[in-house]
Amino acid sequence: MDYWHVAIPWLLVILFVIGYIAIATEHSLRVDKTVPALVMAAILWTVLSLAFKGGWISIIDPEGHVFSYSDGEVAEEGFRNILLHHLAKTSEILVFLTGAMTIVELIDLHRGFEIIKGYIRTNSKRKLLWIISILAFFLSAVIDNLTATIVLITLLRKLIHDRNTRLWYASMIVIAANAGGAWSPIGDVTTTMLWIANKISVGGLVEHVVAPSFLNLAVPLLIVSYFPVFKGKVRYKKTGEKEMEKLELLLSSKTMLIVGLGSIVMVPVFKVITHLPPYMGMMLALGIVWLVSEMVHPEENFSEERKHLYSAHRALSRIEMSSILFFLGILLAVATLETVVWGKIPIDGRMEYANALQYLAYKLSVVFPSQEMVIILLGILSSIIDNVPLVAASMSMFNWPFDDVYWHQIAYSAGTGGSILIIGSAAGVAAMGMEKINFFWYLKKISWLAFLGFMTGFITFWIEHFFI
Repeated sequence: MDYWHVAIPWLLVILFVIGYIAIATEHSLRVDKTVPALVMAAILWTVLSLAFKGGWISIIDPEGHVFSYSDGEVAEEGFRNILLHHLAKTSEILVFLTGAMTIVELIDLHRGFEIIKGYIRTNSKRKLLWIISILAFFLSAVIDNLTATIVLITLLRKLIHDRNTRLWYASMIVIAANAGGAWSPIGDVTTTMLWIANKISVGGLVEHVVAPSFLNLAVPLLIVSYFPVFKGKVRYKKTGEKEMEKLELLLSSKTMLIVGLGSIVMVPVFKVITHLPPYMGMMLALGIVWLVSEMVHPEENFSEERKHLYSAHRALSRIEMSSILFFLGILLAVATLETVVWGKIPIDGRMEYANALQYLAYKLSVVFPSQEMVIILLGILSSIIDNVPLVAASMSMFNWPFDDVYWHQIAYSAGTGGSILIIGSAAGVAAMGMEKINFFWYLKKISWLAFLGFMTGFITFWIEHFFI
């Protein structure tokens, strides 16, 4: 019996690591990372259920109540409630993301982002770099770093025709978008997770993370500004290109851009006023944008036959459901490690049962002299492996108070650490796919800049903590 109490938790960890490796090597395996995420979650919960009902392990709920199968019906109900709890917490994130992604797709269908292109009126490569980077920094805080990266790289293709030059711009967009997403509750999946889980507040996140995030971008941006690749003028394809871009706008472009971005920005305000979960605000935002999309006329002589081209139904068909399902799989997989009892750790002077992730956090606190070092390690790891499960794990590993500075540091670390490698963030992977950025090119040219910015942000945290 004691053998299984030790073996089963380790089996869960091994299966999780195997699934993680499959996710990290999706390009080599040529299998979408959603597949191993879903399979891993199902297998882990199957093993957990069979082992629990076999009396080989105990489980623990979020309140710290421990259940053994010998407890009878209480144990059965406890297992079901734990599974439903994790499904509910995961669903909150999925509903929120689905709403945000649909709104962004609606704006794009009505060519709202084309308006942004009209504000770029320079032929200086250096000025264009600063405009694009700062635009990515703030745009990602509203429409998330992945979408901002896709929108701006699409814009770059119309402005920069030399591929080698465009690679540098695209790489800086990745750094800027990840930095911008880290200080906004709707700018990155990980900050959204922390916000929905009531680990951080909107005000606290912006107050403590915006300065480190800005310096995370500013340092590499200042350095690359003096690189030869950003000297000289941008050679546009045609002098009349600006006029051509104006023709691409629809009658509804401005309306949908304002209503769409405005609705997303109002979601945090809705939460503060109503104290309802963020996904409720996002549902309201989606409903408003959907209604407006039904009422506007994108074209002159707009006919009913063309209505489907700009409809919410088409926007829903364009959102990445594979990403939604990936989050479902990975978050439920992490939940098994949060459920299985690993051992006892000292809590408030008493030895209490802890799940696998809490036990890991305790061991890390013993090995490393400071929590900051652990958080920096999480940031560096997020450049190698997906930051979603890292943050999901950290939310269970640590028990810091609401809006504690360490939660802000995790938001920063997980959000910006992914910039160190091109495969370390959703924005980086999107840029890699769109511009065929070579992994080793990025490692050689950009990684040291991203790491320098990453560490500058952490130094800013320490200065704020100790001197301000």
